[in-house]
Amino acid sequence: MAAQALTAGAQSERLPELGADLSAVTVSGLSSGAYMAGQFHIAHSGIVKGSGLIAGGPYGCARMPGSQYNPFWLQQVLAWNVQRAQNACMDDGWWFYSTVPSASFLFDYAAQLSSANRIDPIENLAAQKVYLFTSSEDDTVHTGVVEAARDFYRRASMPDSNIRFHENDSAAHALLTDDFGPSCGTAGAPYLNDCDRDQAGEILNWLEGPLEPRAEPQENAFVRFSQTEFMGDAGQAGMGEVGMAYIPPACRTQPGCRLHIVFHGCRQGLDASGIGETFVRQSGYADWAESNRLIILFPQAASNSLNPNGCWDWWGYTGADFLTKDAVQIRSVASMMERLGGE
Repeated sequence: MAAQALTAGAQSERLPELGADLSAVTVSGLSSGAYMAGQFHIAHSGIVKGSGLIAGGPYGCARMPGSQYNPFWLQQVLAWNVQRAQNACMDDGWWFYSTVPSASFLFDYAAQLSSANRIDPIENLAAQKVYLFTSSEDDTVHTGVVEAARDFYRRASMPDSNIRFHENDSAAHALLTDDFGPSCGTAGAPYLNDCDRDQAGEILNWLEGPLEPRAEPQENAFVRFSQTEFMGDAGQAGMGEVGMAYIPPACRTQPGCRLHIVFHGCRQGLDASGIGETFVRQSGYADWAESNRLIILFPQAASNSLNPNGCWDWWGYTGADFLTKDAVQIRSVASMMERLGGE
């Protein structure tokens, strides 16, 4: 299946203007994609109304205090932020002591960015929704890290009734499906686990629902498009030249479809060895899009010397602004969103 997906949909087109409804965009992601989904949500909370974070931690987790003032940003990334990302923001420490940065500390920094108009008003989060997922069998991002994300949203005055927190004791570091991928608990590529659980549906129904039952995706609705016009220097952006979207045919003829943005995990993008379009086609999002007038945007990160695993930037490899609306990846994906909203 993965090998077939590598060659499917090889032709690219210009991302179209479809008059998508941008009044209530939602986002989700796995791992580094979960961190990016959270960053994009908080940076653009005036437009984005909810997020689904699978095995992801709190906003700004990997940023070392004061790092934005360091004139030698590259060295800073390689030294402090990477260590913080790989330790405190993936591993929650020992049973008696958590090393994850406190939600209050991270929220205070987000509030500073909000006051400086570098992200949208942090107060927006109080009326929005979030879906969080963790598994005790996930040996990459531990439960305490995801709990810290929950605490961040609580600190932002989001009520528990708007926070859906799921704990699992069998899944690996993966997005869960009901009928595709290695068996539940199997680690590694393609980072999809057949756990008899439609996690894409859970996320979309929580953020967008209630929805109509899912339907079979149409082959001609999977679209490859050039990302280069949205990001300028591809090397600086850490993004691939090609992105994907699922556009139901009805959304091409009648404006007003809703938009959901999905950020893949590390080693899960189009450029990842042996993956190709597998995540886009088999994650389950397209099944719900087809029957619910939902456009699904799958932007793509790519590997480079600072990011060999094709992760989204949640520790600063693209520069000191990586958490703000000025971040090159956030800015690029926002431009894609705006294109889809044009008429």
